[in-house]
Amino acid sequence: MSLVFTGVCSHAPGITGREERAPKDQRDALYGAYAEMRDALHAARPDAVIIIAAEHFANFFMNNMPAYAVGMAQSYQGPIEDPEWLRIPARTQPGNAELSKRLIAEMLQTVDVAYCEEWQFDHGIMVPLHFLDPESKLTVIPANINCQGPPLTPLHRAWAFGEAIRRAADSVPERIALVATGGISHWPATPDSGRINEEWDRTFLDKWLANDRDGMMDYTDADTYAEAGQGGFEIRTFIAAAAAAGGPGKLRFYAPIPIYAVGCTVAEMEIA
Repeated sequence: MSLVFTGVCSHAPGITGREERAPKDQRDALYGAYAEMRDALHAARPDAVIIIAAEHFANFFMNNMPAYAVGMAQSYQGPIEDPEWLRIPARTQPGNAELSKRLIAEMLQTVDVAYCEEWQFDHGIMVPLHFLDPESKLTVIPANINCQGPPLTPLHRAWAFGEAIRRAADSVPERIALVATGGISHWPATPDSGRINEEWDRTFLDKWLANDRDGMMDYTDADTYAEAGQGGFEIRTFIAAAAAAGGPGKLRFYAPIPIYAVGCTVAEMEIA
């Protein structure tokens, strides 16, 4: 069939774990944007949803850190964190091992991806699923881009990964959706946690919404670290989504919410 939906959203654990501590108008607007994205995602009638996240040392560590990984299990469990802390109950999410293998085989034509028959979901996937699929009805295929442990994959390779996902989605008869999750500027687990660079966020989002490949490729990790923190490395997931979709984006929500420790974002992108 083809890629039928592409979106991006934030996955910060505070969005659920500290939900009542944000200003009510911002929280309600963010939650409303997630609901709108949920409706659009389900309306696309996907047979499977690839969720690209930046894995947080939950499944991979520096003894074995793939640049890209894709799950190929029949089901997945999460959250790996304390459910009471994250305020997301433990759940099982359906997968599709056979479809995953077909998609991975096509991605491997141009991008070397690791593949995993065991994968526990952390907040990077569980927070989006909490809003986008609260009843665990969707078949999910997890994907990971290393945004944690340098050396990090170059941005042009994250773009190539997105292109490989699009080509793989177009090669199978199933309807495939794509959701990329991550932060823009944020400094998690540091003394600067809660700091947000709104100007940097909005500049990057303008480039992303325009699907400006050259503009997104202009970023360097050194500049991103200085201006957007180590959490800013997660722009790689947004870049992969832009490459897969090919069209312009639509911003449903953006606001810096310090208690959630990230510039919270919900957006979608047209499929070219």
